[in-house]
Amino acid sequence: MTDARQVARAVDALRRGWPVRVDGLTILAVETADEAGLAAFDAGAPTDLLISGNRAATLKLANQREGTPTGPVRIARAPWIDLAEATAIADPALDLQMPLKGPFRTVAVTDADPAMAAIRLARLAGLLPAFFVSDSAEADLAIDTADILSYREADSLVIASRARLPVAAAEQAEIVAFRSEGDAAEHVALLIGAPNGQPPLVRLHSECLTGDVLGSLKCDCGPQLNVALDAIRAAGWGILLYLRQEGRGIGLVNKLRAYALQDQGFDTVDANLRLGFGDDERDFGVAARMLKLLKQDAVRLLSNNPRKAEGLEAEGVKVVERVPLKIAANPHNEQYLATKRDRSGHQL
Repeated sequence: MTDARQVARAVDALRRGWPVRVDGLTILAVETADEAGLAAFDAGAPTDLLISGNRAATLKLANQREGTPTGPVRIARAPWIDLAEATAIADPALDLQMPLKGPFRTVAVTDADPAMAAIRLARLAGLLPAFFVSDSAEADLAIDTADILSYREADSLVIASRARLPVAAAEQAEIVAFRSEGDAAEHVALLIGAPNGQPPLVRLHSECLTGDVLGSLKCDCGPQLNVALDAIRAAGWGILLYLRQEGRGIGLVNKLRAYALQDQGFDTVDANLRLGFGDDERDFGVAARMLKLLKQDAVRLLSNNPRKAEGLEAEGVKVVERVPLKIAANPHNEQYLATKRDRSGHQL
């Protein structure tokens, strides 16, 4: 059984700039390392760099390997790769300031699973997927690769509390909070109306601080949230799942990095890839688990995204109907919506 608490400890250590031993590989996150920590990490033997395959492709390292790398790539640590240079390798926001990176020499990743586990830990921690790595360095915390690769937040998700919550869109509403062992983020569900024997109208809404709270015009998240609440109220019975998966699962800080890349001309998909992530890192198994805890195994899904329906179906929640959610574009998000349609398969 996956040790979710050990995964949480590893995530916390990486955020604090501490090394973690993942089976035969010791890792230190580039983003949170400092000069003293790196000096200590380098003390035993020269350490290398590990970056995700997507980031390696951006840095044109694919020509040193067969095809475009899909797994992590290890870069031999040259004397000139100090903390500042490693940060530039990791962070695409610095690509314009420091465009002449390299030359790099890649070395074989002899055991792919710990390397893959390290990249997954970066995403769970909301950090750039780049590490100093050593085969011999010690760390106070050790974790099994299997625990990281098999970790699913949904597996330990439970209902933590619930209460009546009248909201502007619907006075008859109840809020339910969910918590898991491996993640401090708390997801919530807003139940509107009363069960009527029919599948509820359900909206899976990923957290968006900039859109939901600050009224950002770069996305359609805020308007989608408001329209969804009105649609659920009009249906008489439904559920809004508010998922703590900011930035399609890459976290708030990385989402803002993606915004900066969009200002350089990259669309949302390419921005995520340049950061070293997939175009969508969300886990809709969490939503499925929330619905099952609410005793709902069939839903009418309010969404333009077929991936959400596929994600629920894969976890045993039947989608009896997918209901479109229409939002008008504005001059700031026209390209964003076009990218969702043309590259992410949204049916707008």
